[in-house]
Amino acid sequence: MSNGQWYPPEWPDRIRALAGGELTAATPRRAATVLLLRDGAEGGGPEVHMLRRRTSMAFAGGAYAYPGGGVDPRDEHPVRWAGPPLADWAHRLGVAGRAEAQAIVCAAVRETYEEAGVLLAGPTADTVVGDTTGDDWEADRAALVARELSFADFLDRRGLVLRSDLLGAWARWITPEFEPRRYDTWFFVAGLPTGQRTRNASTEADRTVWIRPAEAAAGYDRGELLMMPPTIATLRGIERYATAAAAVAAAADQDLAPVLAQARLEGDEVILSWPGHDEFTKHVPQARTTGGPLS
Repeated sequence: MSNGQWYPPEWPDRIRALAGGELTAATPRRAATVLLLRDGAEGGGPEVHMLRRRTSMAFAGGAYAYPGGGVDPRDEHPVRWAGPPLADWAHRLGVAGRAEAQAIVCAAVRETYEEAGVLLAGPTADTVVGDTTGDDWEADRAALVARELSFADFLDRRGLVLRSDLLGAWARWITPEFEPRRYDTWFFVAGLPTGQRTRNASTEADRTVWIRPAEAAAGYDRGELLMMPPTIATLRGIERYATAAAAVAAAADQDLAPVLAQARLEGDEVILSWPGHDEFTKHVPQARTTGGPLS
């Protein structure tokens, strides 16, 4: 039975073009995404918040993912900061400068608020906003989405401190060179703050769910839930933890070496592989003309 690995039908042609020097790889855009976790009501491990991308989306339409998106250049603007110093974040994320590290962390927090209505910030360095509902909050969220308001100005207007200590960096994946929409994405984990609730605030998603990682992974294995390799890989990574707090604490030990897919042509097949993740290796006939899950 096919699993739910996302696979665009144009990839074999693009892989051949890249191998033949007819295609220039696009520069990946920096991005961040967050696995929001909460403890299940009946025990049995944490649940993760996932959204399903609309099928009309040009990139990964119909796939399940986490709240996230690209870095806004204004995410580098100074903000009130709580948690590890930016130099420590730069080292952890594998980037050269403090401004770049801040932009990635800010993007993670901002996109989570934009797409899920959850804000990892508070009035002080040891508090978190308890409620982000109401017309005034929604107006600010909409202004952030429209890029009419920078995240730094939003935090400053409300007198809030960004709580970087609530995030744990979990993984880093880079979109393959043969994909035109490329992202250099850092995956973070965070617990759902007390008093806050998720909602589908994204125009890019048609459904959101709280689901146990093992249940979501089983749906992928049955071919019922479509996902990109980094999504299912991170789900499998957090399956083993008994609580949301345990998973967040474990982030400090995760390897953040970038994962970049490789492709080669052998006979009439395209062979795709993701180093360190053998389950995603696929042998694709070059004549394949339809998309969807691979066998």
